[in-house]
Amino acid sequence: MTASVPFLSGADVRLRALEPEDLDFIYRMENDPAHWAMTDFTVPYSRYALRRYLADSRNDLFADRQLRLVIVQQSTGASVGLIDLFNYEPMHARAEVGLLVCEGYRGLGYATQALRLLCDYAFRFLSLHQLAAYVSSDNLPSLHVFHACGFSECGLLRQWWRVGGAYRDVLLLQCLDESCPTSTAPTP
Repeated sequence: MTASVPFLSGADVRLRALEPEDLDFIYRMENDPAHWAMTDFTVPYSRYALRRYLADSRNDLFADRQLRLVIVQQSTGASVGLIDLFNYEPMHARAEVGLLVCEGYRGLGYATQALRLLCDYAFRFLSLHQLAAYVSSDNLPSLHVFHACGFSECGLLRQWWRVGGAYRDVLLLQCLDESCPTSTAPTP
């Protein structure tokens, strides 16, 4: 019988730590230029760099100041995305959230469920006080996911990201511990 991790397991997805076997999955996700618009990274990662990251990471928010988890489809065990806590600030009990679901799995509710699981874990287990995310103002599906999970807009960064030679506005979203529903809350 396997042990259950109540904070990281939902009806349709579960969140798990990175494994060495995730190298090819991470390589594909990190090296897709379509994803670079949401980051400050502009060049591909080598397999060597990613292999070292997987080997060296303790996958501990408090030690690494970041936590990257794989979003796994419960029914098949397929890796369907990544969700991160990063820029962790222990003094202020806050972190930023990154979320990416593979194209074939978008629109199925996996992102919302994964974000709820992460928020529940961050607030109830890691004792964080707040989470923040940067989302392009034209990324309506992503904004819907964050709003559904209790995040609210608290700032507009005009022309913050340059994508394909054009500048995009970015919304700063924030969720305080008391304003985020837990993963056990009914889905709206």
